[in-house]
Amino acid sequence: MDLRHLRYFVAVAEAGSLTVAAEKRLHTAQPSLSRQMRDLEAELGCELMIRGAKGVGLTAAGRVFLDHARVVLLQVEAAKEATRRAATPAKASFVLGFLTGYEFDWLPAVMRIMRDELPSTEVVILSLSSPDLADGLMRGKIDLAFLRHERRAAGVVFTRLIDEPLIVLMPSEHRLAARDAITADDIAREQLVGVPHDKSPALRAVTDAYGQRLGIDLTPDHLVDNLSMAISLVASTGGIALMPLYARNLLPSTVTYRVLGGVPPTIDLSLGYNEANTSPLLKTIVSKISELKFARA
Repeated sequence: MDLRHLRYFVAVAEAGSLTVAAEKRLHTAQPSLSRQMRDLEAELGCELMIRGAKGVGLTAAGRVFLDHARVVLLQVEAAKEATRRAATPAKASFVLGFLTGYEFDWLPAVMRIMRDELPSTEVVILSLSSPDLADGLMRGKIDLAFLRHERRAAGVVFTRLIDEPLIVLMPSEHRLAARDAITADDIAREQLVGVPHDKSPALRAVTDAYGQRLGIDLTPDHLVDNLSMAISLVASTGGIALMPLYARNLLPSTVTYRVLGGVPPTIDLSLGYNEANTSPLLKTIVSKISELKFARA
């Protein structure tokens, strides 16, 4: 196994199609890509993906391997960058954190702001859970983060950006996929994939409160640490998951979503920084990023 196998696998998983990955992302022949994926599965001794007429979906093993492959590729890029930095004079850095998945919506516009305000500063991007981002802010390891308004984040200043509704994730072939909206009765009959209190306290609090409002028990049947695992379990168990709207950006062809009927619960996305950081430049960046929410309204 080499890095090429990992890059190819991640490209296929994210595209949901061998053909699309080959033509649009990897610029290689589709038969060659298929052969590389079969070789990878043979080396691992298990099936990583399910190939069908509608595209490619990941098995439970494939979803686990995807998480690790992404980490390895990120570590390789980090090693390259660290090596380059070691060979050049030191320069200032700014560490920007994202609750995993929100990079799709926010990173391009934010990077334009960073280039305008910090043209000679190295911007380091981290993708973590919200509690880990809050911890990094409190410890001074992260300068600015997109995260939930964590209640146990002493010394962190939060600026609310958006409130987004929860949606229902389900297998594409699920019977509820025929509905335009999902009701409380629908949810009560299904296996629920959800998050634990320690890993995603804000989301768990919102879903628990929603269950209390509807008079149904939303204690998860399966607990997951992150959205990637939630999508994997939804696909493999046939259950459903209540997740923020941004999750729709990350769904493979085997998983779809529907809105909640009535008044859906919402969850925040906020900017956070350590109040001890009194840099006028930081305040300027926060102000400019906050303005983006109006442009998206």
